[in-house]
Amino acid sequence: MAKSGLASRLYRGEAGLNIVGRRKLWFTVAGVLVLIAVLSFAVRGFSLGIEFAGGNSFQVPASVGTLDQAEDKVNEALAAEGDGIKVVTAQKVGSTSGEYYELRTSQLSADQANAVKAKMAQEFGINADQISGSQVSEAWGSQVTSRALLGLIIFVLVVAAYLVLRFEWRMAVAAIISLFMNLILTAGIYSLVGFEVTPSTIIGFLTILGFALYDVVVVFDKVQENTRGITANNNQTYGEAANLALNQSLMRSLNTSVVALLPVGGLLFIGAGLLGAGTLKDLGLVLFVGMAMAFLTSILLSTPLLVLLKNKDPRIEAHTKRVLARRGAIARGEVVPRGAARQATADEATDEPIDLDAAALAGSAPKVGSRPAAKRATGARGGRPSGGGGNRPGGAKRR
Repeated sequence: MAKSGLASRLYRGEAGLNIVGRRKLWFTVAGVLVLIAVLSFAVRGFSLGIEFAGGNSFQVPASVGTLDQAEDKVNEALAAEGDGIKVVTAQKVGSTSGEYYELRTSQLSADQANAVKAKMAQEFGINADQISGSQVSEAWGSQVTSRALLGLIIFVLVVAAYLVLRFEWRMAVAAIISLFMNLILTAGIYSLVGFEVTPSTIIGFLTILGFALYDVVVVFDKVQENTRGITANNNQTYGEAANLALNQSLMRSLNTSVVALLPVGGLLFIGAGLLGAGTLKDLGLVLFVGMAMAFLTSILLSTPLLVLLKNKDPRIEAHTKRVLARRGAIARGEVVPRGAARQATADEATDEPIDLDAAALAGSAPKVGSRPAAKRATGARGGRPSGGGGNRPGGAKRR
């Protein structure tokens, strides 16, 4: 029979991937990635939008030319106002009144904003009334950040309480560490690549927490099912049962992640990339990156971390020692497995020679308590004399 492929074995939960057994590797990789993310936070920082850093926003009609042409002309108008003042972001936005370009710049004073607006009208050859501008204070961004942090704290507390009630405190600790790891790695990618952080980014960060929690709960539910009453069985350790649960739920987690990433990818690459819907870019980007990281952390980090915590439990630690001691005794030949003992007994019974004469005698000998079998006389039935007269005299016929 042909050997089944990896995909079919994944669907049946028979892939046999040793994820928990290589937990030191995953912990090392996660530690290196966190270190890189923290260094990026300290050295590069984040590319903050004008909602967080403060700045000005100008909207010009899309009929003035391409987006690149509009950005170049605005930069020329800003150059006269001082060094370091430039366009930070530019995107095409559509509304009921038509399409326009939104260009966000460094922070300007009221006089500078009016002067730039007049120069932009001159560069584009349009009236100044067709250009709208606004100033955004960084205080609004700090307010959004404080509300997001409050929401994060409430979310973590509710999640911890649910996981403790539904599973146990060790699973709650592993899940929360996995959630924070997901946030740190996603934020690290934003810092390294230089993606702009906007209020939509903050909303996306809070959204991916729910997805990451769902993935972890699915895996932990299977782990709890496989490890229920495991201390009564000396054939499998807690880590091996948890690794089996990972293999059995891996395809489900993968399918869930792919199904979730497809619409988000369409939102990001088609909506924001091809159609130019710039308002969707910030939300789609953080959701795509965060959901991909949530799948990896739920598989490679949360369950191995749970096994590490469970192995500190005296009951699980003693159980693991019993399993390993039994396997060592079997390897040395001191203990015979139950299945092997039964097979050896059956083989010995099969190999023993059989005496056919003794078997025949044993078959012909009467059993204890059985009635002797007497041979009936020929022609007699039930001990009655032959003839059909019953009580009538034999040979006498009625005339």
